[in-house]
Amino acid sequence: MVAYTAPTLKDVALLAGVSTATVSRSLSSPELVQPTTRERVEEAVEQLGYTPHFGGRALASNRTNTVGAVIPTMDNAIFARGLQAFQEELAAAGVTLLVASSSYDPRREAEQIRALVERGADGLLLIGVARPIETYAYLHLRKVPYVIAWNHRSDREIFYAGFDNRTAACSIAERIISHGHRRIAMIAGQTPSNDRAADRVAGVRDALAAAKIPDQAFTVVEAVYSFEAGGSAFVELICQSPRPTAIICGNDVLAVGAIKKAKEMGMSVPEDVSVVGFDDIELATVVEPNLTTVHVPHKRMGQAAAQLLLKLRDNQTGCQSIELSTHIVERESLGAVKVE
Repeated sequence: MVAYTAPTLKDVALLAGVSTATVSRSLSSPELVQPTTRERVEEAVEQLGYTPHFGGRALASNRTNTVGAVIPTMDNAIFARGLQAFQEELAAAGVTLLVASSSYDPRREAEQIRALVERGADGLLLIGVARPIETYAYLHLRKVPYVIAWNHRSDREIFYAGFDNRTAACSIAERIISHGHRRIAMIAGQTPSNDRAADRVAGVRDALAAAKIPDQAFTVVEAVYSFEAGGSAFVELICQSPRPTAIICGNDVLAVGAIKKAKEMGMSVPEDVSVVGFDDIELATVVEPNLTTVHVPHKRMGQAAAQLLLKLRDNQTGCQSIELSTHIVERESLGAVKVE
């Protein structure tokens, strides 16, 4: 049985005909090495398949050049575009991204945060603010910089790169009301441990109150973010008497599930019931009818979060939270209420 051992710095030096110090310098500060020497070292590295020892470099610089991100789920595309932009911005700065998923479980998120910090993550991207105070205490104790994305609140103790979910949800509810709807219901995400979902419900209530629509007439069904759950919640709401003329969904996945179920029940959207979403992922333009929704600037948010986190990592002064704006994209799934 052949025993395989990883090539060492000494192996590279022997093959390139230079000292180990020269190899180390070529890899860490190539501008300080003569081009011909650097080329010999690079050829030796390539030939041997040598990889610099990560742990040693981290100890020398007191930095691993890795950043962690803990997202609630990888099951759908809600976080994909923002996370891709986040990673691209980090990569341009020579930083590697490590990603974990918490399944909306605060305990699991806390475990993953600890694991990433123990592995030397220079900073963290976290989604939303709803987590135990012990988790925040741990981050402050370890002095690990972090940025909260997908939400923004007036909180000077936390750095955000996100948007105001409450204001955004209020805006789409106002748009629905402007189309004459008064019987409005909502399929929300599960609000425990999900501040984004809770803020969106609160935003809809704000719009209803401003329009003097009684809160008692507003029904909310909470559901996991899946097509099936969106369909089941739609059935529950549409069987009410009187039934809603418009249903606001906590994200586009729930909205597409609701539209699919409406079709299965022989209903037409928006003629029989209007359905709107939140996020404006690609799915919104694939479903028929195309979905009216809140456009979230996922790409810009990912870029902004990475830029802010790198500044925090480098202890730059004057760092401030970044609030991004959303807007409504009105498509075919929202119609005017029928006059009865």
